[in-house]
Amino acid sequence: MSSVRILAIESSCDDTSAAVIVDGKVLSNYICTQKVHEQYGGVVPELASRDHQKNIVPVVEVAMKQANISWNEIDAVACTTAPGLIGSLLIGVSFAKGLALSLNKPLIAVNHMKAHVMANFLNEEMPAFPFLCLTVSGGHTQIVLVKDYLDMEVIGETTDDAAGEAFDKTAKILGLPYPGGPLIDKYAVGGDPKRFKFPEPKIPGYDFSFSGLKTAILYFIQEQTALNPNFVQENLKDICASIQERIVSILMNKLKKAAKETGVSTIAIAGGVSANSGLRWAANDLARRHRWKLHIPEFQYCTDNAGMIAIAAHHLYLKNEFAPLNVAASSRAH
Repeated sequence: MSSVRILAIESSCDDTSAAVIVDGKVLSNYICTQKVHEQYGGVVPELASRDHQKNIVPVVEVAMKQANISWNEIDAVACTTAPGLIGSLLIGVSFAKGLALSLNKPLIAVNHMKAHVMANFLNEEMPAFPFLCLTVSGGHTQIVLVKDYLDMEVIGETTDDAAGEAFDKTAKILGLPYPGGPLIDKYAVGGDPKRFKFPEPKIPGYDFSFSGLKTAILYFIQEQTALNPNFVQENLKDICASIQERIVSILMNKLKKAAKETGVSTIAIAGGVSANSGLRWAANDLARRHRWKLHIPEFQYCTDNAGMIAIAAHHLYLKNEFAPLNVAASSRAH
């Protein structure tokens, strides 16, 4: 069987990314991160789609050049079609459609959340089926039972805010610049995670909720600042450590419950928040204590990137699961 070469495009939020994969091995994974949103304290959808328009051609050209591959060698073009910001998705989907049409190659539609799970297959040591994947990003938090490459069942998800959103919004409450999640992680390293106690929501099953926690932190900061205007500055490391401790414990308690009740001991972590040092430490600690086989992608495959889209597309290609050229982008999962 001849090699399978796929060009993949990711544009679901504010990162424009392109990757080339050959027989399941990523040859290039180029990401262009938009800086325009920092001054607004969050992603502005209209600005994101405009930057994707500017970036997509040079990003794809860089990925092709880094992979040292020619256009006529490409066997298929893949792109994220859902979920995400609709304006951002439309740029990537429209470009991929045009490229697939011009090259006379099939188009592969990839679900962004399933691609995060599939990022674990870019590791040298890959997870064995079945496994549980905790997928934690800025927009989504899920526990997925993965039975095969294309057979995934979401058994738990957030009922409101995602974990990454909770990190960024609490960082904003503390006056930290966007994106604040990595800054909470940075300051937490030197802090006492037991100093301040924040509530853990009582949500049944494997589902999550972070809106109540975010509100509790807001009220706590407001009360303490009223007593001492310098409270945040004087206690920043301990506050960040305590916030991170609670968000991570919520995630780990649900994952532990799911692993115990399903009997699945192969565990994976995925999504942008899987780069968080507190989450990684907690997952490794639980894996040691419960004898889990733990898998976490390399940092470059944790955040939104086309490499994960490419590995998902590779397995869709092997099953001849191609998309029509009229496939639509969607802000919701398909």
